[in-house]
Amino acid sequence: MKIEVVAFPRTQQGTGASRRLRGSGRVPGVIYGANRPVQPVELDQQALLRHLKLEAFHASILDMTVDGGKEQVLLRDFQMHPWKPMVLHVDFQRIDKSRKIHMRVPLHFRNADICPGVKLGGGMVQHVMNEIEIQCLPDDLPEYIEVDLKDLQLGHSIHVGELPLPKGVEPISKLKHDDPAVVTVQIPRAIVVEEEVAAPVTEIIGEVPAEGEAAPGAETEKKEPEKKEPGKKE
Repeated sequence: MKIEVVAFPRTQQGTGASRRLRGSGRVPGVIYGANRPVQPVELDQQALLRHLKLEAFHASILDMTVDGGKEQVLLRDFQMHPWKPMVLHVDFQRIDKSRKIHMRVPLHFRNADICPGVKLGGGMVQHVMNEIEIQCLPDDLPEYIEVDLKDLQLGHSIHVGELPLPKGVEPISKLKHDDPAVVTVQIPRAIVVEEEVAAPVTEIIGEVPAEGEAAPGAETEKKEPEKKEPGKKE
């Protein structure tokens, strides 16, 4: 997906100038990298907000036009106003096609509703990650990475090392000799707790005593002899 961004050279700098720029509907920003000087720029606020809603804008090479010239950049950082829908500042990095870049790429999960752990085991899919950090050349950068859950069993996980990464793409975790889980299927905790609380109670039933016998553990009532009244004959 190609995304074109239009920026304009920014001549005034400083806190006051940036405040006035935002008040006029513009966003202050910079372009840096590729062994070239940092270039202050400004962008249209509404156009940038629309771009930020696109997933691909955060993990793709962008075609940027500045003062008639074109170059390819990556979105590296942006700051939002605490409560207003307003971008306060944005950073872009120029790319060198001969050098590898580090990027966070979104994960797209498929077949979660039909995987055995959910359909047969009654489990719930738990996303441990929603994006993955990778290293690759700019031309090899994927827009996203697909994770297929069709064979995922209850109690099992898919790890970074099992992901079908495109050619030339390497996970940063591999460079750190790590292989973290990406997604797992588990029984919901609420159900497990409920089953533990509702454990069956075994009722102990004693033996039925035979006729004329006292029940086990029952005390036998002792009768005292009757007292005779004085002067009474039997």
